[in-house]
Formats: sequence, structure tokens, C-alpha cells
Amino acid sequence: MIFDLSHRLEPGMPSYPGLPVPKFHTFLPRADAVRQAHYAPGTTFEIASYELGGNTGTYVDAPFHRHENGVDLADLSLNRLANLPGLVITAPVDGPIGAGLFQKNDLRGKAVLVFTKWVARWGSDSYFQSGPYLTADACEFLVKEGTALVGIDCANIDNMQDRSRPAHTILLAAGIPVVEHLRGLEQIGDRGFRFFAVPPAIRGGTSFPVRAMALCE
Repeated sequence: MIFDLSHRLEPGMPSYPGLPVPKFHTFLPRADAVRQAHYAPGTTFEIASYELGGNTGTYVDAPFHRHENGVDLADLSLNRLANLPGLVITAPVDGPIGAGLFQKNDLRGKAVLVFTKWVARWGSDSYFQSGPYLTADACEFLVKEGTALVGIDCANIDNMQDRSRPAHTILLAAGIPVVEHLRGLEQIGDRGFRFFAVPPAIRGGTSFPVRAMALCE
């Protein structure tokens, strides 16, 4: 069974304040007979173009997003993004999430997905504000335990009032990708699963939308 854990990309979708609002264009309409004259009668194609920021919908942050010498999306290993054993950890719906929440769990090599239920606000004015976030000590613990990837279902893995962004700083410095704006984590329950969140291999890429999914055993 496969569960979709990502938001759909569509016109009018919620966008992080201050970042580009996604726009979707039809570059080659199906009915454009002049430009499609070299096809056989009845054979048509439609080609779209997409204008969006890397931090749109459900996306992954590469280390280069935060650190100048970190790997970009092109060099981010698939071993950090695909077919990872997954673990869902339920957290408080608001406020700091410390290291204690992750203790007593085997984290090594796993995609650790933090379920805060903040995603219920998606589409409302209150979603893109600081809610649940990982503290510096939580991130240091995740690094020490060998976590492969960290995801969360809220607006930011960091406290948005903390301009130093310690969660991004610590995790990405350790080469741990961050997936933000997950959805549907409640579908997984106690099932064992493998996690996938693969972006295009963009040279110089910092962040990009993914089709995040859980393949349940």
C-alpha cells in the first residue's frame, strides 16, 4: 500500500509569505493547429510550463539551501531520499519539540517524520506562522543517532521567530535532508514503511517540491 504524503501543486495553492506564488502556463495548447501542423491529423500534444519557487508545497531542502559548501540537489545522494526505513513520531501540536521525544527510538538510517497535526491548518491564514518546531538539542540528538532524513508536517521545522534557524543549520550541516509541509502522516499508523521524497537532480538546486510517499509493508 502506498500513501501520498505531499500536497498537490495547483493554481491558487497556499504559498509561503514573501516567496513566489506558483503559476502554471500552457506553452503549447492542444488546439494550436498552426504549431502542430507537422503532426498527423488527430495527433495533438499539450505542453505546459511551470513557474514556482523551490519552497512550494511539500519540498526537500538540500544542505546547499543553508550552507554554501553543502551538497546541492544534483549531488544529494538517493540513499538519503529514497527507500528509507521510516518512523513517524507524534509531537505536540504547538511549541518546541525537544530531544526527549526521539529518545527510546532506533533512528539510525531512518527517515524520521514528525507528526504535529499542524497540517490541519493548511489553506488557512494561520498555517504559515510559527507552530511546532525542533529545538537545537533535538536536532543534535538526531544527528548523533545517525538519522538519514527528517520531515515535518508544519510550516517550518524551525522556530520562525529564531532568525538563526538552528534546526536547518544543524541538520543540513550534517548532510541530513529536511522535508517540510508533509501531509497525511496519520494514514501510516503503526505500519512499517519505506519513505521516498526525491526531487530533480538540479545543479545548484537548494530546495524543490517532491512527491513524498510511504510504501507500507
